[in-house]
Amino acid sequence: MLGLAATTTTTAANTANAAYNRALCVVQLCNSLQPSHFSQQPSVVFFRIPSSSLRSNIRPISAMAESDTVLVSKSESYSSSSGKKQVLISLSDKGDLASLGSGLQALGYTIVSTGGTASALEEAGVSVTKVEQLTCFPEMLDGRVKTLHPNIHGGILARRDQKHHMEALNEHGIGTFDVVVVNLYPFYDKVSAAGGISFEDGIENIDIGGPTMIRAAAKNHKDVLVVVDSSDYPALLEFLKGNQDDQQFRRKLAWKAFQHVASYDSAVSEWMWKQTVGDKFPPSLTVPLSLKSSLRYGENPHQKAAFYVDKSLSEVNTGGIATAIQHHGKEMSYNNYLDADAAWNCVCEFKNPTCVVVKHTNPCGVASRDDILEAYRLAVKADPVSAFGGIVAFNVEVDEALAKEIREFRSPTDGETRMFYEIVVAPKYSKKGLEILRGKSKTLRILEAKKNEKGKLSLRQVGGGWLAQDSDDLIPEDIQFNVVSEKSPQESELHDAEFAWLCVKHVKSNAIVIAKNNCMLGMGSGQPNRLESLRIAFRKAGEDAKGAALASDAFFPFAWNDAVEEACQNGIGVIAEPGGSIRDGDAIDCCNKYGVSLLFTNVRHFRH
Repeated sequence: MLGLAATTTTTAANTANAAYNRALCVVQLCNSLQPSHFSQQPSVVFFRIPSSSLRSNIRPISAMAESDTVLVSKSESYSSSSGKKQVLISLSDKGDLASLGSGLQALGYTIVSTGGTASALEEAGVSVTKVEQLTCFPEMLDGRVKTLHPNIHGGILARRDQKHHMEALNEHGIGTFDVVVVNLYPFYDKVSAAGGISFEDGIENIDIGGPTMIRAAAKNHKDVLVVVDSSDYPALLEFLKGNQDDQQFRRKLAWKAFQHVASYDSAVSEWMWKQTVGDKFPPSLTVPLSLKSSLRYGENPHQKAAFYVDKSLSEVNTGGIATAIQHHGKEMSYNNYLDADAAWNCVCEFKNPTCVVVKHTNPCGVASRDDILEAYRLAVKADPVSAFGGIVAFNVEVDEALAKEIREFRSPTDGETRMFYEIVVAPKYSKKGLEILRGKSKTLRILEAKKNEKGKLSLRQVGGGWLAQDSDDLIPEDIQFNVVSEKSPQESELHDAEFAWLCVKHVKSNAIVIAKNNCMLGMGSGQPNRLESLRIAFRKAGEDAKGAALASDAFFPFAWNDAVEEACQNGIGVIAEPGGSIRDGDAIDCCNKYGVSLLFTNVRHFRH
């Protein structure tokens, strides 16, 4: 009995003290807020606090000296037992805020909001309860602390089906939130803006309260709807109008919220790593991907597929096929993206006006000329059979003349069949050129892309993991072509070797390219042995191979009665290869015997 009495007395005292503290909090808030914080003259309610229950060591407020009654604003009353439907809104991006606020108010929701969001709602004629009126604390520390308070997070996190949760809210005078609408400081845009941002400014743009509210609401999504995307505002209002309880809808919003915060945190983490260490390979790596499109199928019709854009800070404004603009044609397919990427990566390597034709990610034709029309014709001529149905890429504008040539050009195999392509990709198009290309075919995909920047991180998936490496950005100007044979190449032969070497880095291993006068004559790709790739290249090049340059992506393991000797016997003028074989001496001796120049680059170009 004694224990029960003590417990009852303690509970009563705690309840009274909680009420006293709430009243004290309200009075302190009223003293701290300026009159401008209230949009209208507050009405009056009364809190009655039994003086007999107060602890003896609590000093009374002067306004309470003669009475146990405290006068407070009705707008400060936040009893969870009131049955009010409350929405918490805190937005950095205030797009469509007015329509959202009006819609929620029309549905009978009380809107609680912060600083700039509250002001924007008031300007739109929407009634707002400011967060300070619930927390009894003004915004402080330059806005760093606004919503980090039990009166906010208690109302978000409380489970409605847990009696002790609701009793706790009632005990502390905390109201529940039914909807939380939050988006975050524009950290991504700030740190990726042209000219950069100082470290201190970057830190200040890291949102703390926003992600905390989003995560809290998403965790308690069974009771609290959380919205982070303005495109979901109409669906939210429709859901609330229907007075339904669709848990799948709630879960979808919760997933989107967690994903939103995860992407945000990955940007902060990436930026902080670069500011601190800067190494390309951190101990932990998160790659934020954003769905660009669902594809008809994957590499084959029985495989489902989708295309995602890499939203890493390192990819901002760095070009590439992922951010290309499609002006015309059918939707891109899985294989289209792979082929277009291969063609674009290759053509962007060349300084002079160049055309590249790709089939199944391999360049089957490459030519550089001052006259881009001639370059186009030569690139197709290198392998017209493979070029048919391929991808054509240019590193210069497609104007009216070039567009007409693409539209009307006939296959060199018979001079009659009009060439068909899946994709044309270029850095830009003239108005007339684009109009003409659109008339070639309803299905022709016309892409406008920005050149890939150097220094990117290359990622590739294997079962259960990812491989990461620097992109292969080396061009002929970055390396030395060392003469190791008795015969030195003429200037034109050296130039042919450099051109062939630049082409072969884009061909699947084992790779051989034969080139002359800035034009690929033949290539062999993807064979398990280098000798077979060499023979394929010679079959395509034919008699034009005499006096041409040959480039290999890796060293020749054998020379005599093998690839090097066959190349020499077929009339090649100069060979460029990395070197590094234990039989390099044989390759040198073989070239000396046939009077062929041999260049070692010391750079391998495997492509798997």
